[in-house]
Amino acid sequence: MNFRKVNNIVGWATFAIATIVYLKTMEPTVSFWDCGEFLSCAYKVEVGHSPGAPLFMLIQRMFGLLAGSNHANVAMMINSWSAIASGLTILFLFWTITHFAKKLTTNNNEEPNSLQTTLIMGAGLVGALAYTFSDTFWFSAVEAEVYATSSLFTALVFWAILKWEHVADQKYADRWLIFIAYMMGLSVGIHLLNLLTIPAVAMVYYFRRYEATRMGAITAFIVGCVFLGFVQFGVLQGIPILASKFDLLFVNSFGMPFDSGALFFIVLLCGLLVWLLIYAKKRNWYLVHTGILCITFIIIGFSSYLAPLIRSRADTPIDMTNPDNAISLTSYLQREQFGQQPLLFGPDFTARPVSYDKKGDQYARSKKDGKDYYEVVGDKIDPVFDAESKRFFPRIWDNNDPQHINFYKSYLGLGDGETPTSADNFSYFFRYQINWMWWRYFMWNYSGRQNDLEGQGEPKNGNWITGIKFIDNNILGLGDIDKMAGGYSDSPARNQLYMLPFILGILGIIYQFNRNKKDGVTTLTLFFFTGIAIAIYLNMPPVQPRERDYAFAGSTYAYAIWIGLGVLMVNNWFQKAIKGAGGAYATIALCLLAVPALMAKEEWDDHDRSQKTLARASAYNTLMSCAPNAILFTFGDNDTYPVWYLQEIEGVRPDVRIINMSLLGIDWYIDQLNYRINDADAVPMVWKKEHYIGDHRNYMRYYASPQIPQDRYISLMEVCKFMLSDAPEAKISAGDALENFIPTKNFFIPSLSKADLVKNGLVKAADTTMVDNDIRFTFPKEIAYKDDLAALNIIAAIAQDGWKRPIYFGGGLPGDNYEGLEDYMRLEGIVYRLMPFKVKDTLSVPQQDIGSVDFEKSYDLFVNKYQWGNAQRNDVYFDEKNRIMFTAYRINGGRIANELSMRGRTEEAKTLLNKVNNSITEKSYFYDATIYYVALAYYRAGDKAKGRDLTMRLARNAEKDIDYSLTLSDAARESMRGDVERDLTIINALRSAAITGGDAATGKEMEQKLQILAKKAGVQ
Repeated sequence: MNFRKVNNIVGWATFAIATIVYLKTMEPTVSFWDCGEFLSCAYKVEVGHSPGAPLFMLIQRMFGLLAGSNHANVAMMINSWSAIASGLTILFLFWTITHFAKKLTTNNNEEPNSLQTTLIMGAGLVGALAYTFSDTFWFSAVEAEVYATSSLFTALVFWAILKWEHVADQKYADRWLIFIAYMMGLSVGIHLLNLLTIPAVAMVYYFRRYEATRMGAITAFIVGCVFLGFVQFGVLQGIPILASKFDLLFVNSFGMPFDSGALFFIVLLCGLLVWLLIYAKKRNWYLVHTGILCITFIIIGFSSYLAPLIRSRADTPIDMTNPDNAISLTSYLQREQFGQQPLLFGPDFTARPVSYDKKGDQYARSKKDGKDYYEVVGDKIDPVFDAESKRFFPRIWDNNDPQHINFYKSYLGLGDGETPTSADNFSYFFRYQINWMWWRYFMWNYSGRQNDLEGQGEPKNGNWITGIKFIDNNILGLGDIDKMAGGYSDSPARNQLYMLPFILGILGIIYQFNRNKKDGVTTLTLFFFTGIAIAIYLNMPPVQPRERDYAFAGSTYAYAIWIGLGVLMVNNWFQKAIKGAGGAYATIALCLLAVPALMAKEEWDDHDRSQKTLARASAYNTLMSCAPNAILFTFGDNDTYPVWYLQEIEGVRPDVRIINMSLLGIDWYIDQLNYRINDADAVPMVWKKEHYIGDHRNYMRYYASPQIPQDRYISLMEVCKFMLSDAPEAKISAGDALENFIPTKNFFIPSLSKADLVKNGLVKAADTTMVDNDIRFTFPKEIAYKDDLAALNIIAAIAQDGWKRPIYFGGGLPGDNYEGLEDYMRLEGIVYRLMPFKVKDTLSVPQQDIGSVDFEKSYDLFVNKYQWGNAQRNDVYFDEKNRIMFTAYRINGGRIANELSMRGRTEEAKTLLNKVNNSITEKSYFYDATIYYVALAYYRAGDKAKGRDLTMRLARNAEKDIDYSLTLSDAARESMRGDVERDLTIINALRSAAITGGDAATGKEMEQKLQILAKKAGVQ
């Protein structure tokens, strides 16, 4: 059998193995983060967040249709595409490795003999399967995210340039270059990461077509970088920018309809490309002709972005950024919503802008004299900093988030008012952005991972490990990991690979550079641009909402090539002891066992999502907690996107109107609230489009008006109207301009009479004496941003309309998003409902500080209606971000049970607590501080045995935490001081809970334990 046939057969076999693994372990329904948004947008071809992934969504749409009329299977079918795409990525990786391995084992592309073929196949198999079971890639392979498909295009493009290299001397070989350009254009409709292969492609082209020299290689590298920049900024952004300029000119200056200028530009561009092709052909400029063809096919692939433009005009339920014209599409592609990070020059976090420069206008589609018109609705501004406050290569730049500023100070050891130095800037770059945010992720994949807790450099959370105690304890400074508390030491995410994949990759690097330096440079270029270069470009601030390892999957892909090639070096050693085929087979068997087999064993339990349904369950529970026709304020991805999925695909509770507070500060999102979506009516608001469009009322400062006594409560409706007024008395001077302001922080809103409260089922007749329906509250902020103003407008309008629409707030909202109305919130399961009253005499336990509890509805939700995402099982793994979703059930469950117990309904309290504790097992979510609320509630319900059991388990974990801290160095132990003090606080709280619950023996035991551990930890 010839080499090509064997290569194809083994390659497809490797694809089959990978695809079966991914299909078997993929999540059967929606996942957290962006998956719910992608699923929803794909199934109905809606518009996802910028810069969009239109081609990805169209592919998902095709797979979603395979579910037929069973909408519950749509997510599973779409997830299966990620599994198949990931399997195809492994296929192209296998062929990439065998291409390099063949060049290293044969001379001048001669046909390999049987022994060489065996080794080449073994190299491909080991490298491809190592990547199959790598942490980062496996995570993306089993959910509906873009990264699996993006990886496929990266693998396809890199394989294609190697295919071209193999046939470069043949006629029509350069068709592969055109194919690569088209794939790159298509890949932009998935993710921009694929463009990072361009420099590696340039190196392959140079080494194949020219006599290599050091200066020539450097020039080729620079040309590759320039072409990457040209495609990214000249084509993908430049073309939409020019189209928008033409459209603005044609519409506003020539009085023509919308799109006329953009269409004219497209025709002009097509004509120019055709003319250039004909001209280059006539002059026999072969490279120019090929280059223009490549650019043309990149543009053709890029045309998938017509999909969001078209669908946005249909006003789909999800219409992020509303890119319905050339100007807004440009903003969509440039990610203006998310801002820009500085790259070469910029300020430190301590710098403050001295002024703001206008960089352009904000436009909105409008009419003028009956004709289409782009109306200027605001300015696009950039902050201006003193030259002295800017530095080259700024890394510690983000001054918008107080959390980031505090981290910079703590991490760099800066005091208040102290200015960071260049050494501080580079210290953060190397220690945090490179070491922590890239190297750590890389070593997770090929050395080992400590646990799944997101850390910021402390020894306890999220470090890379080897599994070799001496190295982990002493060299890495992580202490004795085995002494960590449950959920840390025994986490399924603790993967010990003993650095074997990493070492095999090092051998592959050495072998390739020694035997074929050109191919080594090519692979290194791919590795650099998909790893360190991304870290430099992203310039990530600290304390990210999630781990960002998925951004660097390309570098682990490139390293897998070297892992495969490392087999060849191991074989060289084996051949000294076992000659011929026996040594080759022994090499392959050993490498398979030591790397991919070990990785599969270690990684399987924390990557198997086949039984996990938590994201769907959380969304279902949230929706089922809401009354009919409700408005629900949510925050962030995980509170919002799974809910969108349930409404858009499965059709669950489409009457509930979702308002994402993370988007509510943007004019296009506010505007979309004016329209009915699915079965949910439009949202009532006081303000109109002209009040919030563009940069109108982006924020408003509080200024105590002399005309308003600050101890009086003023109608929120009247204050809203005042804040929207253009009258001179409604504005104050702000520099050279006048701006609206908030004249008071004390508001009242109309309520319902107690008779109407009873009539509407909000209060029982017997409880009317316990409620105060005089709604007075104090706004807690000095500055109200657009999202706050929008929320106040909505609340005022609904209250004025007689509270016909129920208003809910998701439990995941930051505290300041309740706008000062905490006393009027009522807990209903895991969400809070804004009520037209507050409870005067509540039996709620003292530590609860948000409103009251509807314990009867909540009891029914917890015991009879809520789903638990299979957390009741002991064989389903939930990572840290999953477990955060469980905290509301433990904390709120304890609170609801306390309400029941205080009313003498202890059996119902026990039933609810048993439901929570049995539905979220210790295996699903280890016992941390959240279980304290359950233990306390058990004691209050009179179940001392279960209260003591949970108390002792939690105390044991706290004790282990302290014992672990004692295995660390003094500096590392100091970084854990906050954790230790928290553990002691928990034990003290457990002591009080036990004594209060009548369990004096446990209370005494906790007292003794507290004294021993405090002394051991050196805490007073």
